[in-house]
Amino acid sequence: MSAAHPLYLIAGGRGSVRARGPDPLLKEVIQRVGVAKPSVAYVGAASGDNAAFRLMIAKLLQRAGAGTVTLAPLCGRRGSPAKAKAVLDSADLVFVSGGDVEAGMDVVRDRDMAGYLCSLYKSGKPFFGVSAGSIMLADHWVTWTDPKDDSTAHTFPCLGCAPVLCDTHGEGDGWEELQALLTISPVGAIGYGIVSGTALVIESDGSITARGGEVDVFHRRKTGVVRGRSLKPRT
Repeated sequence: MSAAHPLYLIAGGRGSVRARGPDPLLKEVIQRVGVAKPSVAYVGAASGDNAAFRLMIAKLLQRAGAGTVTLAPLCGRRGSPAKAKAVLDSADLVFVSGGDVEAGMDVVRDRDMAGYLCSLYKSGKPFFGVSAGSIMLADHWVTWTDPKDDSTAHTFPCLGCAPVLCDTHGEGDGWEELQALLTISPVGAIGYGIVSGTALVIESDGSITARGGEVDVFHRRKTGVVRGRSLKPRT
Protein backbone atom coordinates (compact mmCIF):
# COMPACT_ATOMS: atom_id res chain seq x y z
CA MET A 1 0.00 0.00 0.00
CA SER A 2 1.40 3.43 -0.93
CA ALA A 3 1.67 6.11 1.70
CA ALA A 4 -0.72 9.03 1.33
CA HIS A 5 1.99 11.65 1.96
CA PRO A 6 5.47 12.24 0.56
CA LEU A 7 8.43 11.10 2.65
CA TYR A 8 11.17 13.72 3.02
CA LEU A 9 14.77 12.62 3.60
CA ILE A 10 16.65 15.83 4.43
CA ALA A 11 20.42 16.13 4.76
CA GLY A 12 20.50 19.12 7.10
CA GLY A 13 23.85 20.71 7.75
CA ARG A 14 25.22 23.57 5.66
CA GLY A 15 22.47 25.53 3.98
CA SER A 16 19.64 23.96 5.95
CA VAL A 17 19.31 26.50 8.75
CA ARG A 18 18.36 30.04 7.83
CA ALA A 19 18.98 32.53 10.64
CA ARG A 20 16.68 35.15 9.15
CA GLY A 21 13.64 33.02 8.44
CA PRO A 22 12.17 29.55 8.33
CA ASP A 23 14.10 26.79 6.63
CA PRO A 24 12.46 26.35 3.19
CA LEU A 25 12.64 22.55 3.23
CA LEU A 26 11.11 22.29 6.69
CA LYS A 27 8.46 24.80 5.65
CA GLU A 28 7.63 22.69 2.60
CA VAL A 29 7.36 19.51 4.68
CA ILE A 30 4.99 21.17 7.12
CA GLN A 31 2.86 22.81 4.44
CA ARG A 32 2.38 19.49 2.65
CA VAL A 33 0.85 17.93 5.75
CA GLY A 34 -2.25 19.99 4.96
CA VAL A 35 -2.94 20.95 8.58
CA ALA A 36 -2.43 24.37 10.16
CA LYS A 37 0.37 24.20 12.75
CA PRO A 38 0.62 20.37 12.69
CA SER A 39 1.69 18.64 15.88
CA VAL A 40 5.00 16.79 15.57
CA ALA A 41 6.09 13.56 17.25
CA TYR A 42 9.84 13.69 17.79
CA VAL A 43 11.71 10.37 17.52
CA GLY A 44 15.14 11.09 19.01
CA ALA A 45 16.56 7.56 19.19
CA ALA A 46 19.63 8.45 17.12
CA SER A 47 20.55 11.26 19.52
CA GLY A 48 19.69 9.45 22.75
CA ASP A 49 16.59 11.63 23.22
CA ASN A 50 18.97 14.50 23.96
CA ALA A 51 16.85 17.34 25.38
CA ALA A 52 19.00 20.27 24.21
CA PHE A 53 19.11 18.93 20.66
CA ARG A 54 15.37 18.35 20.67
CA LEU A 55 14.65 21.90 21.87
CA MET A 56 16.86 23.34 19.13
CA ILE A 57 15.08 21.29 16.45
CA ALA A 58 11.67 22.16 17.92
CA LYS A 59 12.43 25.87 17.50
CA LEU A 60 13.37 25.33 13.84
CA LEU A 61 10.20 23.32 13.21
CA GLN A 62 7.97 25.88 14.90
CA ARG A 63 9.66 28.70 12.99
CA ALA A 64 8.73 26.78 9.83
CA GLY A 65 5.08 26.51 10.87
CA ALA A 66 4.79 23.49 13.18
CA GLY A 67 2.69 23.44 16.31
CA THR A 68 3.66 21.44 19.39
CA VAL A 69 6.72 19.19 19.20
CA THR A 70 6.50 16.26 21.62
CA LEU A 71 9.11 13.62 22.38
CA ALA A 72 8.16 10.01 21.68
CA PRO A 73 10.34 8.64 24.51
CA LEU A 74 12.39 5.56 23.64
CA CYS A 75 15.80 6.04 25.28
CA GLY A 76 17.06 5.30 28.77
CA ARG A 77 15.00 4.84 31.89
CA ARG A 78 12.33 7.22 30.64
CA GLY A 79 11.90 5.29 27.43
CA SER A 80 8.43 3.82 27.10
CA PRO A 81 7.08 2.21 23.93
CA ALA A 82 3.54 2.68 25.21
CA LYS A 83 4.05 6.43 25.77
CA ALA A 84 5.91 6.74 22.47
CA LYS A 85 3.06 5.07 20.59
CA ALA A 86 0.53 7.41 22.20
CA VAL A 87 2.56 10.44 21.05
CA LEU A 88 3.04 9.01 17.57
CA ASP A 89 -0.63 8.09 17.16
CA SER A 90 -1.86 11.55 18.12
CA ALA A 91 0.68 13.58 16.08
CA ASP A 92 0.01 15.02 12.64
CA LEU A 93 3.62 14.50 11.57
CA VAL A 94 6.51 12.25 12.67
CA PHE A 95 10.10 13.50 12.71
CA VAL A 96 13.13 11.18 13.01
CA SER A 97 16.15 13.08 14.34
CA GLY A 98 19.80 13.08 13.43
CA GLY A 99 22.60 11.53 15.44
CA ASP A 100 24.04 8.04 15.04
CA VAL A 101 22.27 5.68 12.62
CA GLU A 102 23.37 2.41 14.19
CA ALA A 103 22.68 3.57 17.75
CA GLY A 104 19.25 4.85 16.68
CA MET A 105 18.32 1.56 15.02
CA ASP A 106 19.55 -0.37 18.06
CA VAL A 107 17.13 1.62 20.24
CA VAL A 108 14.24 1.15 17.81
CA ARG A 109 14.85 -2.61 17.63
CA ASP A 110 15.42 -3.01 21.38
CA ARG A 111 12.10 -1.26 22.02
CA ASP A 112 10.39 -3.39 19.34
CA MET A 113 9.25 -0.26 17.50
CA ALA A 114 10.52 -0.86 13.95
CA GLY A 115 7.42 -2.66 12.72
CA TYR A 116 5.14 -0.17 14.42
CA LEU A 117 6.83 2.84 12.85
CA CYS A 118 6.73 1.24 9.39
CA SER A 119 3.06 0.36 9.71
CA LEU A 120 2.27 3.88 10.90
CA TYR A 121 3.96 5.34 7.84
CA LYS A 122 2.27 2.89 5.47
CA SER A 123 -1.11 3.73 6.99
CA GLY A 124 -0.68 7.33 5.83
CA LYS A 125 1.04 9.19 8.67
CA PRO A 126 3.46 11.81 7.26
CA PHE A 127 7.11 11.17 8.16
CA PHE A 128 10.37 12.99 7.57
CA GLY A 129 13.94 12.68 8.76
CA VAL A 130 17.08 14.77 8.95
CA SER A 131 20.65 13.48 8.62
CA ALA A 132 20.89 10.11 10.43
CA GLY A 133 17.11 10.10 10.70
CA SER A 134 16.87 10.13 6.92
CA ILE A 135 19.18 7.12 6.67
CA MET A 136 17.13 5.33 9.35
CA LEU A 137 14.01 5.79 7.22
CA ALA A 138 15.77 4.18 4.23
CA ASP A 139 16.45 0.50 3.58
CA HIS A 140 19.91 -0.45 4.85
CA TRP A 141 23.09 1.11 6.18
CA VAL A 142 26.72 0.03 6.51
CA THR A 143 28.94 -0.65 9.52
CA TRP A 144 32.33 -2.25 10.15
CA THR A 145 33.28 -4.93 12.66
CA ASP A 146 36.77 -3.41 12.52
CA PRO A 147 36.73 0.22 11.29
CA LYS A 148 40.34 -0.20 10.11
CA ASP A 149 39.53 -3.21 7.91
CA ASP A 150 37.27 -2.58 4.89
CA SER A 151 36.74 -6.33 4.48
CA THR A 152 34.66 -6.32 7.70
CA ALA A 153 32.02 -3.99 6.23
CA HIS A 154 28.47 -5.34 6.41
CA THR A 155 24.97 -3.96 6.20
CA PHE A 156 22.18 -3.80 8.74
CA PRO A 157 18.48 -3.12 8.14
CA CYS A 158 16.92 0.26 8.75
CA LEU A 159 13.18 1.04 8.87
CA GLY A 160 12.65 0.62 5.14
CA CYS A 161 9.91 3.24 4.87
CA ALA A 162 11.80 4.60 1.86
CA PRO A 163 12.87 1.80 -0.52
CA VAL A 164 16.21 3.49 -1.23
CA LEU A 165 19.84 3.51 -0.13
CA CYS A 166 21.10 6.95 0.85
CA ASP A 167 23.64 8.97 2.76
CA THR A 168 23.50 12.57 3.93
CA HIS A 169 25.98 15.48 3.74
CA GLY A 170 28.88 13.21 2.73
CA GLU A 171 29.93 15.31 -0.23
CA GLY A 172 33.07 16.46 1.58
CA ASP A 173 34.61 12.97 1.63
CA GLY A 174 33.33 11.86 -1.78
CA TRP A 175 30.51 9.79 -0.25
CA GLU A 176 32.89 7.17 1.16
CA GLU A 177 30.29 5.45 3.35
CA LEU A 178 27.64 5.43 0.63
CA GLN A 179 30.12 3.92 -1.81
CA ALA A 180 31.12 1.31 0.79
CA LEU A 181 27.43 0.45 1.22
CA LEU A 182 26.97 0.06 -2.53
CA THR A 183 30.14 -2.03 -2.88
CA ILE A 184 28.56 -4.77 -0.75
CA SER A 185 25.08 -4.32 -2.24
CA PRO A 186 23.71 -6.30 -5.21
CA VAL A 187 24.57 -5.26 -8.74
CA GLY A 188 21.97 -2.76 -9.92
CA ALA A 189 21.61 -1.02 -6.56
CA ILE A 190 21.33 2.78 -6.61
CA GLY A 191 22.58 5.08 -3.87
CA TYR A 192 21.53 8.68 -3.32
CA GLY A 193 23.96 11.19 -1.83
CA ILE A 194 21.77 13.86 -0.26
CA VAL A 195 23.93 16.97 -0.31
CA SER A 196 23.84 19.39 2.63
CA GLY A 197 20.86 21.70 2.32
CA THR A 198 18.93 19.36 0.01
CA ALA A 199 16.33 16.62 0.33
CA LEU A 200 15.35 13.42 -1.42
CA VAL A 201 11.57 13.07 -1.55
CA ILE A 202 9.67 9.82 -2.04
CA GLU A 203 6.41 11.06 -3.49
CA SER A 204 3.08 9.40 -2.73
CA ASP A 205 3.09 7.77 -6.19
CA GLY A 206 6.53 6.24 -5.54
CA SER A 207 8.47 8.64 -7.73
CA ILE A 208 11.71 10.11 -6.39
CA THR A 209 12.47 13.83 -6.59
CA ALA A 210 15.08 16.25 -5.29
CA ARG A 211 14.47 19.47 -3.38
CA GLY A 212 16.74 22.38 -2.53
CA GLY A 213 19.43 21.41 -5.02
CA GLU A 214 20.89 18.44 -6.85
CA VAL A 215 21.18 15.03 -5.17
CA ASP A 216 24.19 12.91 -6.16
CA VAL A 217 23.50 9.45 -7.59
CA PHE A 218 25.70 6.33 -7.63
CA HIS A 219 25.17 2.94 -9.28
CA ARG A 220 26.48 -0.50 -8.36
CA ARG A 221 27.80 -2.06 -11.54
CA LYS A 222 29.57 -5.39 -12.09
CA THR A 223 32.80 -3.45 -12.34
CA GLY A 224 32.21 -1.47 -9.15
CA VAL A 225 30.48 1.71 -8.03
CA VAL A 226 30.14 4.50 -10.59
CA ARG A 227 28.73 7.99 -10.32
CA GLY A 228 25.65 8.68 -12.43
CA ARG A 229 23.74 11.75 -13.47
CA SER A 230 22.65 13.88 -10.52
CA LEU A 231 18.97 14.08 -9.65
CA LYS A 232 17.87 17.65 -10.31
CA PRO A 233 14.97 19.43 -8.58
CA ARG A 234 11.80 19.80 -10.57
CA THR A 235 11.29 23.26 -11.99
